[in-house]
Amino acid sequence: MMQISVVVPAWNGKNRIGLCLDSLLGQTMKCQIIVVENGSTDGSLEFLKENYPDIELLVHEKNLGFAGGVNAGIRRSIDNGSDFVALFNDDAVADKHWLRNLVETIGQNNRIGIVTCKFMDIDAEHLDSTGDLYTNWGLPYPRGRGESVSDKYDKEVEVFAASGGASLYRVSMLKEIGLFDEDFFAYYEDIDISFRAQLAGWKVYYSPKAIAYHRTGTSGSKIKGFTTYQTMKNLPWLMWKNVPFSKLPSVAPRFKLAYFGFYVSAWQRGQGVVATKGLLVSLLLAPKKLWQRNKIQRTRKVSVEYIWSMMTHDLPPNANELRRLRAKWWRLRGRS
Repeated sequence: MMQISVVVPAWNGKNRIGLCLDSLLGQTMKCQIIVVENGSTDGSLEFLKENYPDIELLVHEKNLGFAGGVNAGIRRSIDNGSDFVALFNDDAVADKHWLRNLVETIGQNNRIGIVTCKFMDIDAEHLDSTGDLYTNWGLPYPRGRGESVSDKYDKEVEVFAASGGASLYRVSMLKEIGLFDEDFFAYYEDIDISFRAQLAGWKVYYSPKAIAYHRTGTSGSKIKGFTTYQTMKNLPWLMWKNVPFSKLPSVAPRFKLAYFGFYVSAWQRGQGVVATKGLLVSLLLAPKKLWQRNKIQRTRKVSVEYIWSMMTHDLPPNANELRRLRAKWWRLRGRS
């Protein structure tokens, strides 16, 4: 019989995790729920022990980040014999058929390694993500973010990547490609694992019938400069580890321009110091990431052109300043 686990990484979420767990306990498909308590200081641990005594609880004394937290839960799930592991943010709420619809989609093809859902803002009026995309600028972005909910994304399709906040992963795939890269800590680690899955020949799908609701940006807003630091640290790794060598001459120059723009913008926002720290840590661990790249690319099972075809050949929709710079460059070259 198929066994499914749902891993919930929890950090200082006492005031929100109850709604999250209630929605998982109310799923129409049976699952094991594992909460990874990631060093909270707001009384979350006591709250969980008192109100959810039957849910398996993994306790960490310090915050291991999203990547470290979910990896602990995934390992426990695998030890428990799970065939599939879903990840779910503690600031999200799932429709009662969320898990069942994810499982139905992943069951259609044994090469589907990851399935993501229609992730809406908590107001149910706007989208958070309908799968993530990766551009030839080295920049990922969530498909549909900020758009009003409509039938635009009601078709089940292949996507480049899945949001780690509410997606389902095949255990056999994870055993092949490895778990989340814990150096990322938080942000883009879900794009990284999806990219590695694509390179290894696995598919990532979007299931519009699987619906969940998310309080966007809850964790990042708690720590000043956190998003800036993680972005400056992680974005280069995502490119260096995963983009095939023959495509780096096309992607890397665009990425350098965008990355420099992020760095300048951080100084303008008064976050230059944390941006510099992120840049330096990224450089410090670059040799490790290049070593990881060697293994990832050596075991690639799909063609470079397939990966290129799955990437988006444009800027993210919200990259307005980069669009203006690109337009000026095109005018200088006489291109319309």
